[in-house]
Amino acid sequence: MAFWIASSPHNHNQTATSALMRLVIYAVLPGVFAQWYFFGWGNIIHIALAITTALTCEFIVLSLRSKNKTQNISKQLFDGSALLTAILLGICLPALAPWWISVIGVAFAIVVVKQLYGGLGNNPFNPAMAAYVMLLISFPIQMTSWQPPLDLINIDLGFTNTLTAIFTGFTSDGYSVEQLRTSIDGFTMATPLDTLKTNLGLGFTVFETIENSMFSNNLSSGLGFAFGWEWMNIAFLGGGLFLMAKKAIAWQTPISFLLSLLVCSIIAYSISPDGSASTLFHWLTGGCMLGAFFILTDPVTGATSVKGRLIIGALAGLLVYLIRTVGGYPDGVAFAVLLCNMTAPLIDQYTRPRTYGHNIDSVKSTITQEKANEKGEVK
Repeated sequence: MAFWIASSPHNHNQTATSALMRLVIYAVLPGVFAQWYFFGWGNIIHIALAITTALTCEFIVLSLRSKNKTQNISKQLFDGSALLTAILLGICLPALAPWWISVIGVAFAIVVVKQLYGGLGNNPFNPAMAAYVMLLISFPIQMTSWQPPLDLINIDLGFTNTLTAIFTGFTSDGYSVEQLRTSIDGFTMATPLDTLKTNLGLGFTVFETIENSMFSNNLSSGLGFAFGWEWMNIAFLGGGLFLMAKKAIAWQTPISFLLSLLVCSIIAYSISPDGSASTLFHWLTGGCMLGAFFILTDPVTGATSVKGRLIIGALAGLLVYLIRTVGGYPDGVAFAVLLCNMTAPLIDQYTRPRTYGHNIDSVKSTITQEKANEKGEVK
């Protein structure tokens, strides 16, 4: 049985699932390349581990559930959904996280979040984001051990050293992962979002944080301390625009999400300029563009009506900003996605369009006439 991504009458795009998944995978590749360029082989290795684990788990579950073990399994196994889930999760993991992090995360995403609910089209939550949140809560140390950009590492971090560090915790030269994570000045590196959040808590202003940060010499002084993260988000933005041009995703959700972040950041800056980052900072750091164009636009777990997509995007933007500024985690994309997944069915229920050519009065008169006809009182 072929799978189709369509939710009549809201979405009339009858693109086959495999073709749509391939298109999304092609669109995400520029961001993966940017991640490799600035941070090395770590995420590529995790993506490979995640893909292997995803296909293995998918095959085992489908073998246990499928009656026709030759045709159904091959179609569902290679429809691209498990492959895309593995890639998205591999992108989100710290580059030097231990190998078992990606294995546990993808196994949870495929077996529990996806297949336990009946497979593709039945899962209420985005598998990649649900697995990421599970890993973040269960293994906070491993999931927050971010690697600095390659330009700030004194140790050669080629493919072999990265591979051995992921599988053993040490490079082939004997350096530990903690040593690799230590900057040239002896300070452990963090993501721009984490750096800003920590410094604001210590009483520094945004401007002081930018001036004192090792990341301040990059894309623009208005953005500040991104050093690679901004180019990754720009690459994901380019892939997202490609998907919008191909009509593979609806524009309402990502545009509403970005506008919501824009409005929140402008309001916060007008209230407290010293304690609020710019809109560009929020757009081009963390998982903003990845979440906007590749996660929130999931046709299974997102809203299907036009108004619903606009509401979901705005709600996600608000949640991301609140989590980043007053919440306990530096980046709130994954948590915002899961919360929006929970609200999507209710939002769709109240925003779905009415059937064309009908109104309440005509429906009531039709019901009244049908009841009269059943009683033999033809009018």
